[in-house]
Amino acid sequence: MVSGIGADLCSINRIKHALKSEHFRKRVFSQEEISYCEGKGEKRYESYAGGFAVREAFAKASGIPLIKIIFSNDFKLIRTDGKPDIELSGVLLIPSAKIFVSISHEKDYALAFVVIEK
Repeated sequence: MVSGIGADLCSINRIKHALKSEHFRKRVFSQEEISYCEGKGEKRYESYAGGFAVREAFAKASGIPLIKIIFSNDFKLIRTDGKPDIELSGVLLIPSAKIFVSISHEKDYALAFVVIEK
């Protein structure tokens, strides 16, 4: 049964500007995500924006405030065989939940969808 759906559209340029702050990068993204995005070369900003959009979409789907997601170390966007997935732990853990994630990029924007099924 679907318990939540969230979507977010994120400006790649907005995230590119925010990433000038190393504090923002380390506060929002896990070290694994930073390594993944930086490995994308010129496309890294698309990946960062997609990761931020996933957090916003997850917040909308779960009802958990975005600030709580960002200020915990309990949220990680991972890629398993190229497929995006969310790894939760600690205070963000949703027991018995299956989470579906989709990310897309087009020109100046990154888009993310999150569906939570219980």
